[in-house]
Amino acid sequence: MKKNKKTLNKFLKEQVSFILESKKFILFSVVLFLFCFVLGLLIFPSPEILQVIKNLVEELLKQTEGMSFFQLFWFIFSNNLKVSFISMIFGIFFCIVPFLILVSNGYFVGFISSQVVSQEGIFSLWRLIPHGIFELTGVFISVGLGFRLGLFLFEKREKKFSSILSKSFISFLVIVLPLLVVAALIESALIILGI
Repeated sequence: MKKNKKTLNKFLKEQVSFILESKKFILFSVVLFLFCFVLGLLIFPSPEILQVIKNLVEELLKQTEGMSFFQLFWFIFSNNLKVSFISMIFGIFFCIVPFLILVSNGYFVGFISSQVVSQEGIFSLWRLIPHGIFELTGVFISVGLGFRLGLFLFEKREKKFSSILSKSFISFLVIVLPLLVVAALIESALIILGI
């Protein structure tokens, strides 16, 4: 039993260590998201982009209407999982996909937040905090790992791409996945409770 616990602790430490090794990429994803979030708060979109945002929101509301807690949880979790995984794995192609996902989501969240604040006041944003902490952390880690995979050519030569790829997969399963589960549980509960 003790041996298993030590093995598990060692395994978890290795995943955390790999994430810390990737911190410059993760921090870059945080800064980029915040920059685009602020743009979303300050810059009103063009009529074409506004229409796309309206269509997205309407489609989301239509899809989730009348869902039970577990249906809502699965809908939120599977969407976040898909976006996070795509951000990581398609980072291989010169970081283009994670970059676009982060920029568009940052702007989208910023713009929606500005609309909510203008209608309900700044304190209405507290609803984003409980699940946002877990969800955004998971997304930032995924995008950061995607950037790291895409910029592998600039890594030290002794590190093999296959090693970084496999460690990214494992960290995704061990760290990102649980964060997205917790985020989806909290967000589903808040929606069902009408908070």
